[in-house]
Amino acid sequence: MHLRNNTGEQPFTCDVCKKSFKWSSKLKLHLRTHTGERPFKCDVCKKSFKLSSTLKLHRHTHTGEQPFICDVGKKSFKMSSTLKLHLRTHTGERPFTCDICEKHFIQSSHLKLHLRTHTGERPYKCDVCKKSFKRSEHLKLHLYTHTGEQPFVCEVCKKSFRMSSHLKLHLRTHTGERPFTCDVCKKSFKMSSTLKLHLRTHTGERSFTCDVCEKHFIQSSHLKLHLRIHSGERPFMCDVCGKHFSDSSQLKVHLRSHTGERPFKCDECKKSFSQLSSLKHHLRIHTGVRPFTCDVCYKSFKRLDVLKLHLRIHTPERPFTCDVCKKSFKLSSTLKLHLRTHTGERPFTCDVCEKNFSQSSHLRLHLRSHTG
Repeated sequence: MHLRNNTGEQPFTCDVCKKSFKWSSKLKLHLRTHTGERPFKCDVCKKSFKLSSTLKLHRHTHTGEQPFICDVGKKSFKMSSTLKLHLRTHTGERPFTCDICEKHFIQSSHLKLHLRTHTGERPYKCDVCKKSFKRSEHLKLHLYTHTGEQPFVCEVCKKSFRMSSHLKLHLRTHTGERPFTCDVCKKSFKMSSTLKLHLRTHTGERSFTCDVCEKHFIQSSHLKLHLRIHSGERPFMCDVCGKHFSDSSQLKVHLRSHTGERPFKCDECKKSFSQLSSLKHHLRIHTGVRPFTCDVCYKSFKRLDVLKLHLRIHTPERPFTCDVCKKSFKLSSTLKLHLRTHTGERPFTCDVCEKNFSQSSHLRLHLRSHTG
């Protein structure tokens, strides 16, 4: 037997696929991939396995036993191999290297997947729509789009999900768990990806640039939305009034103007709002918080957009210009009022004498002439 390690001899051959092995025991195990035999059964859940070692590991899911412990962070694992991989997160070891781009990986399986980005290989194909995938788990998830299956169910609210990871994230809405904390400001997040984006607010990193106006963005999704300003694209349409929006979230908020839905309620005065941001602004009435401060005169404001408007007092900037007379204004609302001097529009009418006014404030002053 020892000689086979040196000679490479593989005398035991599978009759089905002709694959050969050094040992008869290895062939015996391999044949189970063809026969489907799973002789090792769990006494608790009756699930069966091809290997006794796999059954042994499976039993840990029932006992909760995690006998392999990391000496650094004291995290425990069910398998010694998982602990070995975990230790590389502490040592920084990445022993598997891509021959093409020299990128390093912790696991050989990660390298194998990475190589498909170079080869374009997508070995897992959907039998329904023929779409192909690089990873078997991506195909498995994709198949749910055809079956509609959502096998992962929240025990609290019974909402179902296609992926266990989505259920795990959802559960944090019930538990309030925010395991990812910013080292700079100590703000915590439910997702590591959200923390990663948040860190850019501290570093100033804006990796995504608009080719039209060269404005920079923290997220690619923000750039995508911004580009619609240049293209004029508004792909989301309201079925009620036909109004179009550049963002699906804007449409969602707009629909509440038709339904009257106001899901965000103030605990202090019970006033409700259609948007979370409106509730946040409103709460500052109760708290008195004015988090936005002018660097020039130190006046503080409850809203960032109001501060931005205020800053124009200190600068000569007047970005809104009348197309008729070229007069410029600091506010778009002031330009809108000014345009009525050219159009003659007077949209505010007195119910008593039917006199018309260009501004609502002028109408309010006029009404006093009737009331005394």
